[in-house]
Amino acid sequence: MDPARSAAHRPVQLSHEYSLFASADATAPRVCRDFVRAILYTHDCEPLVMAAALCTSELVTNVHLHTKGAAILRVRLDPARLHVSVFDESPDLPVLVRPTAAAPACRGRGLALVAETADLWGVADGRAGRYAKGVWFELGLGA
Repeated sequence: MDPARSAAHRPVQLSHEYSLFASADATAPRVCRDFVRAILYTHDCEPLVMAAALCTSELVTNVHLHTKGAAILRVRLDPARLHVSVFDESPDLPVLVRPTAAAPACRGRGLALVAETADLWGVADGRAGRYAKGVWFELGLGA
C-alpha cells in the first residue's frame, strides 16, 4: 500500500489477513483458488499467483475428497511472505505420497505438488470449534 494514498487517520497496514468459508462442495477448490488470486492481484503480487493458486487448489481439493465437511481458508500476506491455511473438520493427518517413475500415481499427488511448489508447508492443530486441523503453505515474496 502506498503511504501517500492512505488516509491520515489510518496507519499503514503491513500485514493483510483474509478468511473465506468454503462449503463442502465440488466448487470449493475453484472458489478458494480464485479468492487467493484476487488477493494477490489486488496487492500487486502477480509472480506468486500460479504457485499460490496451485497449492490452494490442492489443499482445498484434499478437504473435498477426504473429509465430509466444509473448510476455512485463511490468507495472510505480509511484506515477506504469503501464508495460506486450509482448516477442515477431520482430525486425520494428511499423508505425503511421492510417486516414483516406476509407479506414477494418478491420485494422491496433491501434497507432493505442494511440497515441491511451496517454500514451506505443514500441518497445524486447528482445534477451533469444529475445525480439527489446518494444512498450510508459505511462499516468499522476495524470491
